[in-house]
Amino acid sequence: MKKSLLITLAGPTAVGKTRLSIQLAKELNTSIFSSDSRQFYREISIGTAKPNIEELTAVKHFFINNKSIHDIYSAGDYENEIIFELEMFFKQKEIAFLVGGSGMYIDAVVKGLDNLPKDLNIREELNNRLKKDGIVVLQNELKKLDPAHYKNIDTLNPQRIIRSLEVCIITGKPYSTFLSNSTKKRSFSNLKFLLFLDKEILYNNINLRVDKMIKDGLIEEVESLKNLKNLNALNTVGYKEIFNYLNGKTDKKSAIEQIKTNTKKYSKRQMTWFKKDPSYQWINNTDIEKSRKSILKKIKEFKYD
Repeated sequence: MKKSLLITLAGPTAVGKTRLSIQLAKELNTSIFSSDSRQFYREISIGTAKPNIEELTAVKHFFINNKSIHDIYSAGDYENEIIFELEMFFKQKEIAFLVGGSGMYIDAVVKGLDNLPKDLNIREELNNRLKKDGIVVLQNELKKLDPAHYKNIDTLNPQRIIRSLEVCIITGKPYSTFLSNSTKKRSFSNLKFLLFLDKEILYNNINLRVDKMIKDGLIEEVESLKNLKNLNALNTVGYKEIFNYLNGKTDKKSAIEQIKTNTKKYSKRQMTWFKKDPSYQWINNTDIEKSRKSILKKIKEFKYD
């Protein structure tokens, strides 16, 4: 039977995943599968820090620009689609990279998600409440119903909040009680790396990245989407703060500072998720060349399941 290896490069935003993954994928003559839950959407690019045109051209990427912000797209949908694509890909290649900072989406690929109940009527009701009352009301409700799960998810992502509340309401039980640690059998082996940086370096990277986003036209990108601001895909860091600025709720400088603050909070939640998983090998990404050599060595030494 042909051996296949999925190499995960995970880490918080602005840790350097894109640059390193492209170097490695080029060296190993393979492709990158994205597990970034915001880079699926073709209409939003600057605020999601997608790879640029040159980077996307240098290495083939899957699951970037493959959806519209109008689409309803869950982690379960992603799991089904990416497993199919990976199985097709591994008929041609032995190695692929999974790259991103969305812990739930990485887990969907590597471990598989639990089959949780759905009720589209409840979901619609929660979406209506989001539009009417705002995300803070729903955040507080989830915090009350399932404080354990609330601590571990991206609480600024309305889709995550709504899905969690949906399960709580349907079952009358906390969402977290349905999360088993069992792993679905996959046709490929896994090797997982977690990129990290000292907090001061990471936070400086975040500040520089946000400044570059503004310079590259984030405000103009958000302005072009202002009639769609109620879509879940746009209720996210980098977009909601600029919407507030455009609507006169804050000034430009404050909006930019809020993006930096919220991105740092998000990076902290990302690391909280990743730290729960002992299967990651930690790689200090301060020196990208050292990281590259270390990962290549570990790939070479990898023993298949």
